[in-house]
Amino acid sequence: MSQAAADPTVGSATHCPYCALQCGMYVSKGKISPREDIPANAGGLCQKGWTAAELLTSPERLTTPLLHGSPVSWDEALDYVAARIEAVRAGHGPDAVAVFGGGGLTNEKAYQLGKFARVALRTSQIDYNGRFCMSSAAAAVNRAFGMDRGLPFPITDVARADAVLFAGGNVAETMPPFVRHLTAMRSGGGRLVVVDPRLTPTAKMADLHLQVTPGTDLALALGLLHIAIADGYADLDYLAARTTGFEAVRTSVSAWWPERVERVTGVPVARMREAVRILGEAGRAMVLTGRGAEQHAKGTDTVTAFVNLALTLGLPGRAGSGYGCVTGQGNGQGGREHGQKADQLPGYRKIDDPAARAHVAAVWGIDPADLPGPGRSAYELLDALGTPEGPKALLLFGSNPVVSAPRAGHVTRRLEALDLLVVSDFVLSETAAMADVVLPTTQWAEESGTMTNLEGRVLLRRQAAAPPPGARTDLEILRGLAERLGCGEKFPADPRTVFDELRRASAGGVADYSGITYERIAAETGVFWPCPETRGEPHPGTPRPFLDRFATPDGRARMVPVDHRPPAEDVDEEFPLYLTSGRVLAHYQSGAQTRRIRPLTQASPEVFVELHPDLAERLGVAPGDRVRVRSRRGAAEGVARVNASIRPDTLFMPFHWEGVNLLTNPALDPTSRMPEFKVCAAALERCEDGERVA
Repeated sequence: MSQAAADPTVGSATHCPYCALQCGMYVSKGKISPREDIPANAGGLCQKGWTAAELLTSPERLTTPLLHGSPVSWDEALDYVAARIEAVRAGHGPDAVAVFGGGGLTNEKAYQLGKFARVALRTSQIDYNGRFCMSSAAAAVNRAFGMDRGLPFPITDVARADAVLFAGGNVAETMPPFVRHLTAMRSGGGRLVVVDPRLTPTAKMADLHLQVTPGTDLALALGLLHIAIADGYADLDYLAARTTGFEAVRTSVSAWWPERVERVTGVPVARMREAVRILGEAGRAMVLTGRGAEQHAKGTDTVTAFVNLALTLGLPGRAGSGYGCVTGQGNGQGGREHGQKADQLPGYRKIDDPAARAHVAAVWGIDPADLPGPGRSAYELLDALGTPEGPKALLLFGSNPVVSAPRAGHVTRRLEALDLLVVSDFVLSETAAMADVVLPTTQWAEESGTMTNLEGRVLLRRQAAAPPPGARTDLEILRGLAERLGCGEKFPADPRTVFDELRRASAGGVADYSGITYERIAAETGVFWPCPETRGEPHPGTPRPFLDRFATPDGRARMVPVDHRPPAEDVDEEFPLYLTSGRVLAHYQSGAQTRRIRPLTQASPEVFVELHPDLAERLGVAPGDRVRVRSRRGAAEGVARVNASIRPDTLFMPFHWEGVNLLTNPALDPTSRMPEFKVCAAALERCEDGERVA
């Protein structure tokens, strides 16, 4: 029997380190090849996936702990961190130490990080960068359906739909293998409607493009819902049987007649009516949202409005139809389920629920009274660092907020104000370069663990390569710190052991993993949660959780009236343009990984500013000119890209480089605490030297 057969965590069959599609791949002798057995990609990979192995041998890998920039031993580094933590806690209390995680961490790491914060550190101050990704959609669908799973149906259902409306997503660049499902849908006669301020590669695929003014997706959704009701597409039998709140929603959207919506959004009435007709006449239809619609200070309400549209058409809970959120980060789904979010415990339990606290505390072997309560959300946590009432020390895993946080210049100053900054990373990211202590960790192919992809399928990431000498896993790092804090026995470093504890902690929760094992995942190429443990036949998993009832107390979806409001910061005479940001094909998130891979940097070497030809002519900007974008928070430069795919009143910049998020607005959604990444007021000017870039 081979080692891989004896232990399902070892072998070359693994998953991509990037987006939430979690494409299956093989890694062998530094070479990547796609797997056919994972439905999300079924033999396809994007450019990032094909080149992922280059980072495994990067000369920029960290292999020795750094203390104030100088190499030290692991014992010296961990001893220093533990001593400083103890000193900070003694002087300021347990909440003076904070933890910040990431949506790319495995389920085991996310779980252990949340446990470490609450058991070893006794702090409430933990959140993660997934707050910047999925929180608005999660808040909206929890409110509507009682359960947050990005796609509450297998991704392969997309190919069988007759119509898809996709608001604020550009999967042709952000997760190209997803496109195969849209292409199959259209090849079968289905229609695609895309909502986006830009004519993106995804919008170019569409049968209908609704080019909204940035920050007006909510008004558009209300207008589409108004038309759906007025034009007779509301499924009244479905609404009566499976929802509550429709009459209040119907009354609220009466104010959003199509002509008013056209004035707010810039989308012609005829195109809105055509979008509703496409959805309303389809046998099977889906409404999908991405970050473009969600990363706003009203993102929760925007998603709620699109959910209301889907419910009015009778889509959720029907096979082949529904509402779904296209999750972004690699473990954006699992990362928010098991406790690294400020208000959650494992299994998607609420940390202020007494029953949830009692269950998890019993698994952890502590008194429920010793569990801290909810802490600050991600931006609020970063904003509080180093202040008189905020944390004085921060342990950071799997994130790079110097590049990725909104109002990044302010966040950088808050990091500088800390007494202690500890970063676990495998390269010297912009944030790691600021740290007092840098702990070199392993990366995706050098360790085992589970990930949960955008469709709620729990997947097994196998160790496919040996880590370089000197690197340790995050689980080993947490174990080492816990030992020095007097509770090492509670923090095993073996991922399978951690996963088995996660199963017990999640049992009975919304995200129940108790019936999932490494062996099952390997044998079935993934298991959909919820999957409770059973005494007889194993639970089959739940690919479509809402077919019979929604996860609310009465089994009905809740429709909630919402109303449009302008962006938190609208354009004016000084800042007359809308700035929006997003990803490009060659890079991922803050670029800490992809900017170190030569083919990707050759494909997209630097930040650019996309603007319309009319705006370029008015400002005297030519393609290749260096331009400066200003907002109320700072300025950033880039190379001008002039094309007609963007609105004349809008600028676009990719956020993979330091500087872009100096501009973004940290205004927060009142429910999800999502910052308003996707729109702020800006001004553009040509740099004085007029340097052209070929």
